[in-house]
Amino acid sequence: MSNVQLYFAKASTFSQRTRVVLLEKGIDFTPVEIDLQNKPEGYTQISRYGKVPAIKHGDVVIYESAIINEYLDEVFPEPALLPRDPAKKAIARIWIDYANTRFVPAFNKFLRGKDSQEQEQGRKEFTQALLYIEQEAFGGGEYFLGDQFSLVDISFYPWFERLPLLEHFRKFTLPAETPRLQTWWNLIRDRASIQAVANPVDFYLERFAKILGEPVPVGAGQK
Repeated sequence: MSNVQLYFAKASTFSQRTRVVLLEKGIDFTPVEIDLQNKPEGYTQISRYGKVPAIKHGDVVIYESAIINEYLDEVFPEPALLPRDPAKKAIARIWIDYANTRFVPAFNKFLRGKDSQEQEQGRKEFTQALLYIEQEAFGGGEYFLGDQFSLVDISFYPWFERLPLLEHFRKFTLPAETPRLQTWWNLIRDRASIQAVANPVDFYLERFAKILGEPVPVGAGQK
């Protein structure tokens, strides 16, 4: 089958997920960067939702990162990023759903809530999500599913890269009650695939200062 074309945006959390999958599997791909504020004509024929990421693989066109990533794991089976056992694979899918329907919305509400009340509710929901992960994940290993780096880890990763936004704009750091989660983040942030798609802290701070209408001090995020 032909080379994979990846349509992505540098700042897109969901694009980062798929970029990591492609890199972890060593898949040859052609990156096509999309300006979401000025989408190229005809892009909605590739991504019907007009979002990123999307891939074109021969005659196959797929969008939505969780679906793309499972497709890539099946078509390019090594190294496996999901368990092959149906029951374990189902557990992995539950975690990915948790990321998409619980964790990410709580993060977004906390960061982008329209007022202090909504932000405070987001803080509560996000903290609860972190504590739930600490209690329920990492069974028998350092990754979400144990000793196997998987699509589950990849599904959560981009929001941890953006934790400096919560620290800067919402004065939030990971709770002391999450030592395993913090060990996990310190482990995966150094993976070559994640380093390859990571953006610097200032990239996020400057971007969200404009979105949130808040100032960023000179030198913010520098170490």
